[in-house]
Amino acid sequence: QVQLVESGGGLVQPGGSLRLSCAASGNSGSITSIGVMGWYRQAPGKQREWVASIFSTGFTTYTDSVKGRFTVSRDNAGNLMNLQMNNLEPEDTAVYYCRVSLTTGDTYRGQGTQVTVSS
Repeated sequence: QVQLVESGGGLVQPGGSLRLSCAASGNSGSITSIGVMGWYRQAPGKQREWVASIFSTGFTTYTDSVKGRFTVSRDNAGNLMNLQMNNLEPEDTAVYYCRVSLTTGDTYRGQGTQVTVSS
């Protein structure tokens, strides 16, 4: 069992920056079994979309719309993931969710944090 808590959302003007964090907790076996951590977002009236992922190897991947603006990272302990978001656009407004997939195949998702980009 893994619990995920996102933080760092808020209101920012276009062109601004925010840093989201996702803290994972649970038994040590589950934490070390995290294979990939990722960010998803859901805007009002739209389907949830994948934003970025970071694998246990350190490999990262991004959806095209955020490449060059967002950076995903993970601490050495493997239980804290960050998403640095720069040059934010109104289209980035959404609830951002953290998700982890264990090597067992189990997946967990956090409650989400609201990001609003508006002048």
